[in-house]
Amino acid sequence: MNHEIAIKQGYGDIRFDMPVEEVVAIMGNATEVENIDNAEDESTTVLRYDDRLTLFFEGENPTLACIDIYEEEATLFGKEVFDLDEKALVQLMVANNYYEQDVENEDWGERRVTFGEGNIDFFFDDGELVSIIIGK
Repeated sequence: MNHEIAIKQGYGDIRFDMPVEEVVAIMGNATEVENIDNAEDESTTVLRYDDRLTLFFEGENPTLACIDIYEEEATLFGKEVFDLDEKALVQLMVANNYYEQDVENEDWGERRVTFGEGNIDFFFDDGELVSIIIGK
């Protein structure tokens, strides 16, 4: 599988707005499936793939809306992102024309660096990148 993060597009061969069935055809069956009712007409289907990915599908006919990546092989702009520290990751984003960033220390202890224009969040625990969340 291709491990390249494509900002606002998807990850590897999976793309935002794909239905669950198409993603499963590419990824295989998930380790865990969860259905969450958010409101009257809204629900989220969550597919977890071991210690690699969590995929979030939303809508009446659920399509891929968000991906949580914690797979060591993940790349962004050709660089293996889990090998980068926060400073190097910010430099990579800026070098690729993503300038506006927001940094927040989460209640659970992780540090989140968000690039809103790219709809991408990087989570650090004790200075080490532990998760990347991308959306469409």
